[in-house]
Amino acid sequence: MKILSIDTSCDETAAAVTEGTKVLSNVIWSQASLHAKFGGVYPSLAQREHKERIDFVVNSAISKSQIPISKINAIAVTTGPGLAIALEVGIKKAKELCKKYNKPLIAVNHLEGHILSPLASPKITNYQFSIINEKKQESKTKKIQQNSKSITDHQSLITNLNFPALGLVVSGGNTLLARVDKIGKYEVLAKTKDDALGEALDKGARMLGLGYPGGAILEKFAISTFFQIA
Repeated sequence: MKILSIDTSCDETAAAVTEGTKVLSNVIWSQASLHAKFGGVYPSLAQREHKERIDFVVNSAISKSQIPISKINAIAVTTGPGLAIALEVGIKKAKELCKKYNKPLIAVNHLEGHILSPLASPKITNYQFSIINEKKQESKTKKIQQNSKSITDHQSLITNLNFPALGLVVSGGNTLLARVDKIGKYEVLAKTKDDALGEALDKGARMLGLGYPGGAILEKFAISTFFQIA
């Protein structure tokens, strides 16, 4: 099944086309540079940028996949968790496309997407995806170099995956452990009571005056410090 997926849950406008576990295209418009001066995501600004970029991102994902929308079987969209006013942009776009092209709509909890993301694989050895930098307003295409052996090993892992499995989510706004009995059936075993790890890193970086996004900045700082000590 070929699926067009849309995500506007936070500060990135994203769209991808997949066929089974194969990722045919993946386009992301990043707003990180716009939110940096606020030390975190500014909801109304995120919503505005999603509205301005959603058509371009979706059309780019379809074009890069080389699959015409008439051949796409369904449209999936993140419905939560996330920023409500940001989520509604992607949901509205997905509904419009479903109505226009008579496609079924698949509502997705984006934490389920995080849990199942290790099962995704590129369709070719040199998998291309686009990240568009809001500050420079230009697209940069990156390649993930993977040799045929690593792809074969990855496919073997998917084929031999046995349930139940343990899912670990450590994303920006969520940190949890879940039991995965099968795809679509999950039980949350533990989660943070207050801030998720990503939120704690962002707040810590802001307190230290390091900027945003804090997690990425702290990671670079930690790596450089480690090698200096070593």
